[in-house]
Amino acid sequence: MSKLKDKQFRTKGALWPFLRRLLKYSFRYPKWVAGFTGFVLLVALVEAVYPLVWLSLLDNIIVPAIDTYKNTGVMPEVDSTGLRNYGLIFLGLGLALSLGVFCFINFAGRIQEYVMYDIRQELFIKLQELSFSFFDKSAVGWLLSRISSDTGKVTELISWSMIEMVWGGGMIIFCVTSMFIYNWKLALIVTLTIPVLTLISFKLRMLILKYSREARKYNSEMTARFNEHINGVEVNKSLVQEERVSDDFKDLSTKMKVSSYKAAYYQAIFMPLIIFGGSIAAAFVIYYGGSMAITIPAAITVGTLAAFFGYATMIFEPILDISRFYSQAQNSISAGERIFSLIDTKALITDKSGAGSYGRINGEIDFENVSFHYEEGKQVLGNMNLHIEAGTSIALVGETGGGKSTIINLICRFYEPTGGVLRIDGVDYKDMTMQSLRSQLGVVLQTPHLFSGTVMENIRYGREDATEMEILNALNVVGAQDFTGRLNEQVGEGGEHLSMGEKQLISFARAVLADPRIFIMDEATSSVDTITEAKIQRGIAGIMEGRTSLVIAHRLSTIKHCDRILVINKGRIVEDGSHTELIKKQGAYYRLYTRQLREQREKEVMNVA
Repeated sequence: MSKLKDKQFRTKGALWPFLRRLLKYSFRYPKWVAGFTGFVLLVALVEAVYPLVWLSLLDNIIVPAIDTYKNTGVMPEVDSTGLRNYGLIFLGLGLALSLGVFCFINFAGRIQEYVMYDIRQELFIKLQELSFSFFDKSAVGWLLSRISSDTGKVTELISWSMIEMVWGGGMIIFCVTSMFIYNWKLALIVTLTIPVLTLISFKLRMLILKYSREARKYNSEMTARFNEHINGVEVNKSLVQEERVSDDFKDLSTKMKVSSYKAAYYQAIFMPLIIFGGSIAAAFVIYYGGSMAITIPAAITVGTLAAFFGYATMIFEPILDISRFYSQAQNSISAGERIFSLIDTKALITDKSGAGSYGRINGEIDFENVSFHYEEGKQVLGNMNLHIEAGTSIALVGETGGGKSTIINLICRFYEPTGGVLRIDGVDYKDMTMQSLRSQLGVVLQTPHLFSGTVMENIRYGREDATEMEILNALNVVGAQDFTGRLNEQVGEGGEHLSMGEKQLISFARAVLADPRIFIMDEATSSVDTITEAKIQRGIAGIMEGRTSLVIAHRLSTIKHCDRILVINKGRIVEDGSHTELIKKQGAYYRLYTRQLREQREKEVMNVA
């Protein structure tokens, strides 16, 4: 779960701000939006016209023929021309309907794909801009779902679901207008049912959504609880907790059953209620319209009665579609919240306005009363003072959580001091651009990350203009000559085709190729075997030459050659000196070093045994 708080659209008018922001993406493509809207309304208009064509056919062709037969007793001649014309009208309407459906589906698909592309690009660019601290607080799965499932959900709302909204609104307007043109009394009967059906539809939709969400929530909790107690069955049995955890699971299961039943119940009565409401309108039309049609003289024609009956029975369909859109929009708000909260997240570390740019740095580093905390009230470094001369090699050692990685993160400006000043070459690095600093840093981490592609592409990642000869030289420097004939070999996703040691050698070569002025190794050899470590160690001297180097090492035997060794404990430097000086001192470093030697010898003895 992300520790960051999503921007919440929880106010009473939450839906409109969400839709307004979402629609801004659609309006980047005004021609497609216009085409989409126009063709959806065309389809709604054609469907609203069908009852009027029936009205005209009945009043002009069918009813006159029946009246003639009743008055004269003679079968009138079939008006084949009139029937043919109406047949062509229906054919033309069908063609227009088919064309409209094809076009609005085409435009809806384009809008969804292009808006999805825009949002995903914006999200990915935002992720590249955000500070390192953001990724410390966000799980990868959380970020992946923002850029995949959430974008799909919200873009579907403004494309396919929007069809229902536009078509439904258009149908209601066209149908009501047509009815009032022909007979305002019958139109009023049908129109009065619209707000009632709309209210019922919206209320039921929201109840279905409410209980469906509850059911999904309880289902997630049940799944987590099931997994937890099956994996922990041994603990449950040893502590005799079977009955308690069974009762807890039963309670959750009961809650899910109730919520699921309520969602299914309201879903079951939803459609019948709306259909019944439409039937009531149709019944009133038949009663009052029929009375008007059989009076002498007739107040309305048979065709008008048939048209109004058609409108009364079809008016509930657009109401259903509008309520469905509303329900889907409410259901999509949470996805939109997550997307927009990420887009709106501000980088905590940015360049100052008018920040300068480092030239080629020497690598001198100064911590002047530097303090730092990740969380308020939990200080990691306190008033640290440290001077590192350019071109020297510094090792940071100490217990886990002492602040070693924090020092590295501050130098890389992944974080900034919460107190004091950190200077590079005598200049406060907050006054300079991050790009000009980081382009001169080389960082090798404990767990190397490779990108899909070839060995050459991964080494060249930091310098796209590097020649093959420069890549080969970088491999030679780090002692990875074995790769000279494997430059075009695919490494696989995350370097899955290579061993940990091979991946680490490539990451070393990648860092060397960038020709960094400050070289940082954060336990870079702790994940490899001793043979590979020895191979890497042979190249480290060449990497460090002429550069300021900082090494965090788990195996203390690998940092004996460093100019200075700093023992860090609880955010303070407790010892500072060369390997020889600190061993003679027999302090904290001596105890760490001798303990490791003792553990190593015990392992060797055990292996021999």
